[in-house]
Amino acid sequence: MNDMDRRTFLKALGIGMAGMACGGLLPLGESLAEGREFMGVLVDTTRCIGCRRCELACAEANGLPLPDPDDRSVFRHQRDTSPTQWTVVNRFETDKGEVFVKRQCMHCCQPACVAACPVKAMRKREIGPVTWDTNCIGCKTCIFSCPFDIPKLEDKPFPRLQKCIMCWERVRAGGVPACVEACPQEALIFGTRRDVLEEARARIYQHPDRYVHHIYGEREVGGTCWLYLSAVPFEQIGFRTDLGTVPLPERTTGFLYAVAGVLILWPAFLLGVSQATKREEG
Repeated sequence: MNDMDRRTFLKALGIGMAGMACGGLLPLGESLAEGREFMGVLVDTTRCIGCRRCELACAEANGLPLPDPDDRSVFRHQRDTSPTQWTVVNRFETDKGEVFVKRQCMHCCQPACVAACPVKAMRKREIGPVTWDTNCIGCKTCIFSCPFDIPKLEDKPFPRLQKCIMCWERVRAGGVPACVEACPQEALIFGTRRDVLEEARARIYQHPDRYVHHIYGEREVGGTCWLYLSAVPFEQIGFRTDLGTVPLPERTTGFLYAVAGVLILWPAFLLGVSQATKREEG
């Protein structure tokens, strides 16, 4: 490596690391720019019967391994989403008895995973879904940044990120998410985020003794596109209640970009310096 090539190499790496360390927020407000409303889903946990039809519909729509919805043994322990199962239903024993809760990506209005991704593989679509592209480099910053512990990386030599994408292609074509379509109890309702929030408020107003007077996801971490109603305090059914209302990108982006720079670019920088030094010594 001659002097010019070495200087070019070091300069490029330096610029890349500085950009990632300083990293301003990625564009998150496409819907505002285009005058589009986010779509959302209301999950009424008082109506869920744990049939797991949503799990089966999700798997069928996304080419994932098909679960057996009649297998009730899965409720013996709490399950997390995985690279091969983007949504799961868990059972909780609460002060008011048995409650079933569907879990999947929350599709934050201002997602930390999108702001943190150094290659823009994570995208907040103009009508709400948070999706991922195949240019993911496996740096795991989306995993570190997600307050709901949702993104999962495949256990493969060249892993891909896996998570719920709110059936983006179906929604973009004017359809509804597969899980919503499959729910026999109408525990899932799809519409604009504004409309499903209004529906949630109406249910609380009309049945004040049935619901906790809080819509989970309305304000948590700046708001999410999946919203929940419950008859019991949300901590009893597995939800974090310590997240606050400030969008996480406002607090974490600089740090996460710096982490990505250390994990990804710093080893490449050291390798380049090592190779340049060896050639000079040779």
